[in-house]
Amino acid sequence: MDWQQQTLGGRGEQHVGVGIDFGTTNSAAAVYDGQSMLLIQLESDSAIMPSATYIDRDLQTLTGQAAIDAYIADNTGRTVEMIPEVIGTSSVMVGNADPESRAPLEMLTKRVYGLPLTDAGLQGRLFRGTKRLLGDPNVRRLMVFEHPFRLVALITPLLLHIRRCIEAAGVSARAAHLGHPVHFEGRDPHRDKLAQARLAEAYGHAGIKDRHFYPEPVAATHSYLHANPDLGASHVLCVDFGGGTLDFSILERESGRFRVLATHGLALGGDHIDQRLFRELLFPLLGKGERWRRPGVDRAVIETPFPFEDYEDLLLNWAVSYTLNQNRYTTAVMDCIDQGGPAAVKFRRLHELIKQNYSYLVFQSIRDLKAQLSEQDSAVLDIPEIDVEIEVTRERFEALIADQLKQFSAGVDQTLDNAGLRADAIELVVRTGGSSLIPAVRRILDTRFPGRVMEHDPFTSVAAGLALAAYDGYQYSG
Repeated sequence: MDWQQQTLGGRGEQHVGVGIDFGTTNSAAAVYDGQSMLLIQLESDSAIMPSATYIDRDLQTLTGQAAIDAYIADNTGRTVEMIPEVIGTSSVMVGNADPESRAPLEMLTKRVYGLPLTDAGLQGRLFRGTKRLLGDPNVRRLMVFEHPFRLVALITPLLLHIRRCIEAAGVSARAAHLGHPVHFEGRDPHRDKLAQARLAEAYGHAGIKDRHFYPEPVAATHSYLHANPDLGASHVLCVDFGGGTLDFSILERESGRFRVLATHGLALGGDHIDQRLFRELLFPLLGKGERWRRPGVDRAVIETPFPFEDYEDLLLNWAVSYTLNQNRYTTAVMDCIDQGGPAAVKFRRLHELIKQNYSYLVFQSIRDLKAQLSEQDSAVLDIPEIDVEIEVTRERFEALIADQLKQFSAGVDQTLDNAGLRADAIELVVRTGGSSLIPAVRRILDTRFPGRVMEHDPFTSVAAGLALAAYDGYQYSG
């Protein structure tokens, strides 16, 4: 698998390279003109844009941070009422069944209702992490206010926004190098081919006609080597540990040419770690493990474990957490508050989190905690909105994610095995992606490859590498 240098047309008079990194959690784009690298401003104050789409009842679309802000505003304090959905009608004859009668038959027509799955007050649908679904052949369309949307249609607005931002910088985005993970999430053996085909279609609808897909860790390696041209390393391992995926690649460099020896990918990212921290640190403070007492018949009292498992998945997926604000969920919480005792404090937190739709805010606080623990031995998870203040040591953090760290370490070993190399054959390790900042991750790599691990821009290295590859005309076929 070699990188071939070709002439790429369609860039106007000035030869530039355009790179787009559409990520599971965040997206970025860059342009390179042979001398300088330009990170495209995708948000008003940032080059990093959340990969989120919000579609309202009029089918108007918002993207990025504006999409998240609209979702939060529209679902703060809103009680969700699920109404039955009509799925058909049935007719029953109720009179004059006598064949001798000349009276007309009387029919009773009734609507047939399905489960109560329609949110009558829903103002809009938020889609985040849609990239995770691209490789699933069973997910073809998602219903948005009774309109079936293909996955491609949910992704296209994001890519269109990115293309317009690139063109606002004075650069044509008709042609671009586009990042993709080593393996898309899912178990289907053809998921990578399907996901890439869907991405290609979405980019085409967004006006990016000349498309060249490129593995994200390979792009990050290209970016680092470009920034450090005097490095003599011939075997380079790239570790790209982002929000949604963990990707590895090993490249061999010789006489200015690069050959990809091995790639490997896991469905493990910062989002999975955030969910683990939410579960372990906050669930016990929100009522998990407590008892639920309520009146029964004949003044008897029924006491059972509180059904916290019914809340867990919705709490851990902040894009749908608003659906907890239904009577079927809040009534039980209110019962537990009314019963008093020490547990009432926990259920007040849960009630406030549900009513005010604070799940996104909680996850932001968890990310802040991780960032602090990357720089210091202890930090405080401070969420005043639900009266939570927990000191967390780095040691405890690492213990909570111990099995995920084992997955990371095993991924390194598997990549080396795929390349047929020992650890001492790797002369340079490029570490990138937001989750690569976790000290335990750094320690695993430093122990395995002492003195050879270098940090590269964790959030924009892939976009920059894609722009460089586009400028140089490198192609990849794996």
